[in-house]
Amino acid sequence: MPATSPAHHQRRRRRTNRLLATAAGVLTAGALAAAALPGSATAGENHNSHGDKGTSYGHHGRYQDVQLLSFNDLHGNLEPPSGSSGRVTELQPDGTTKTVDAGGVEYLATHLREARKGNRYSITAAGGDMVGASPLISGLFHDEPTVEALNKLDLDVTSVGNHEFDEGAAELARLQNGGCHPDEGCYTDKEFKGADFPYLAANVLDEKTGKPLLKPYWVWKQRGVKVGFIGVTLEGTPDIVSAEGVKGLAFKDEVETINKYAKVLQRQGVKSIVALIHEGGFPASSSYNYDCDSPGAGDGISGPIADIAKNITPQVDALVTGHTHNAYVCTIPDPAGKPRMVTSAASFGRLYTDTTLTYDRATGDIARTAVKSANHVVTRDVPKAPDMTALIGKWNTLAAPIGNRPIGYISGDVVRDGTESPLGDLIADAQLEYGRTLDAETDLALMNPGGIRASLTYAAGGAEGDGVVTFAEGFTVQPFANTVNLQDFTGAQVVQALKEQVSGPNEAAPKILQISSGLTYTLDLTKTGADRVVTDSIRLNGSPIDPSATYRVATNSFLAGGGDGFPTLGQGTNDLVGEDDLAALERYLTANSTATNPIAPPKADRITIVS
Repeated sequence: MPATSPAHHQRRRRRTNRLLATAAGVLTAGALAAAALPGSATAGENHNSHGDKGTSYGHHGRYQDVQLLSFNDLHGNLEPPSGSSGRVTELQPDGTTKTVDAGGVEYLATHLREARKGNRYSITAAGGDMVGASPLISGLFHDEPTVEALNKLDLDVTSVGNHEFDEGAAELARLQNGGCHPDEGCYTDKEFKGADFPYLAANVLDEKTGKPLLKPYWVWKQRGVKVGFIGVTLEGTPDIVSAEGVKGLAFKDEVETINKYAKVLQRQGVKSIVALIHEGGFPASSSYNYDCDSPGAGDGISGPIADIAKNITPQVDALVTGHTHNAYVCTIPDPAGKPRMVTSAASFGRLYTDTTLTYDRATGDIARTAVKSANHVVTRDVPKAPDMTALIGKWNTLAAPIGNRPIGYISGDVVRDGTESPLGDLIADAQLEYGRTLDAETDLALMNPGGIRASLTYAAGGAEGDGVVTFAEGFTVQPFANTVNLQDFTGAQVVQALKEQVSGPNEAAPKILQISSGLTYTLDLTKTGADRVVTDSIRLNGSPIDPSATYRVATNSFLAGGGDGFPTLGQGTNDLVGEDDLAALERYLTANSTATNPIAPPKADRITIVS
């Protein structure tokens, strides 16, 4: 989830300018100069790979197979992601699971190009969040490197996601249309040309004009075959993006918008329609290749996309989704009761989905009973795509003087996994320690889990050596340039904020805040709603929270604005704004670790979980 601050754009620019200025003296003129066992499904009542009654759905005559390759939530991960972010879980024939290393655009390009071979009718589409919360190689340059990579991947179309709004509508328009950054100029000797593919934003309206911010739909055409694409992001985007990022924009209902434009496309004679939806679900299994339709259609997935899929007009033939970073290939019945394919390819370029849409030239529509789909792993046992290697090398040369700088040392992996994570504890402790340099009376710190984008891994990612944390690794963990804010809350408000983790908008999908040392409580998952946070168990340094006392709390500026469904955290008083959160993490690592005395991963034992 995004964690951008209200003044994110300005702070992001300041950080980038500062970093580039630091590197200016270092850069020279020359430096500037498909896996086994795919989880598959078939959108047909009989689960045949083709239609019934012996009809042949081949590449000739009336029926034409159209290949739809799709992925989602790349988040600027050009290089192979590290740790658990760079692995997928694969179900084996004997029922066991294994993990497979996956991701990296050098490999994604190779897999997609191989998949397209022999398919004259092939479309590549994406489900949003191509950029934003990106590692340093892309984020430092406002994600121009990722757009360049997507152009080379021959991406045809994508929906916007919530992260496309991290830096506001004007910056999104620049990613689409090109031009050098308005404040930082051009990063290379060539002007940034923008995306070769359209970003679709059917449900994002300019509040003044009432018109879509970008194109609402796009039609792919090839030798008489026409497939329309409608792109939307989740209606709740304003709740998870900074106010500055969505200023002047209105986000409309996903179903109503898709149904509206499906009618528009039908009137234009486009009857084959795919919806690209940056909203997703929660599968019953973490394995990318499990049978999502066992025991029945739609039984293996829950969450927002299930309700959305059940209500989108039957005129739409398939849904490519995202946002939750999960992997699934499911069929969910449409309002007419017919099965319809719903897919998601996890995140970070670890998977891609290969869907076959059988186009009926006689009707211009998709023969729904013939749709089949499977997720495939972007394995790293294939040759790297040379053009992607060159692209990564170019941008790494520019970023290296900044990114390779050591900022701390760890004795083992500090992971972000779990309800309470070791990395979450470390970041909360860093913000508490930094907060006390601003105000010695700071009592505790709270960190939203969605603002932690990757784990810190002990194994060296480059030449820095094992256990060394580089600035680039820290940037990957906290890329949003949030500030650390101090605010006063009553004890009753602190308790209420903790209860908001599991109630209100967070009841269905809890967002468990990461907490600083000294704060402890019990989370009872056998209960429901706010009762899951056991009030009497909440302690600060061993003492119960006093409802009427005042507590000084450090959070990032996104939480301080009430983001991620924590309205109480937006009601603090006596605000004090500090430096950005990455600077706080860097200070903490530098002050508390050396090569001979590295930081050990925290135990993540501050929250007692009853399940």
